[in-house]
Amino acid sequence: MRKFSKKNLCLAATALVLTAGISAGTAMAYFTTYAEASGSLKLEMGFTETVPSEEFIDKTKHVTIKNTGDYDCFVRVKALAGEKYQEGLVYNDPEGKWNPDGEYYVYKEPLAPGETTSELNIKINCKATDANFNVIVVQESTKVLYDENNKPYEDWSQIADTSETTGE
Repeated sequence: MRKFSKKNLCLAATALVLTAGISAGTAMAYFTTYAEASGSLKLEMGFTETVPSEEFIDKTKHVTIKNTGDYDCFVRVKALAGEKYQEGLVYNDPEGKWNPDGEYYVYKEPLAPGETTSELNIKINCKATDANFNVIVVQESTKVLYDENNKPYEDWSQIADTSETTGE
């Protein structure tokens, strides 16, 4: 059996004390950051869902969007037709609540759950000889975001719901 000298034992004990001292600061910080909380909060996970509705009367699509989800959202609509018909699509908003934004028509105000947008009319200008073609209505929604002044705004890079309807 090997004998340890007092010098070696003192060095080992000092190293052990220094190691414990270095890690004690971290452990003390953990134990001193303690907080209590009471009460409860029910957290509900909901979704934003929108349902388009359209009627086709006299070469005009009458489009509305209903928010059937749990939260406010912004909605936008776009109509697509074949190449020779696309430029013949004319949007008409009798109430002035839709805003043309590039390729889409965006509803100006957030749409609350259960609410329906005002009607957006999409007139299809084509020759009488053009009898059969489809017009696809694409609608998208995005959640309502708020700026530092609590003013609502939309971010279309975060689309929540998209659907398409087709019709002649």
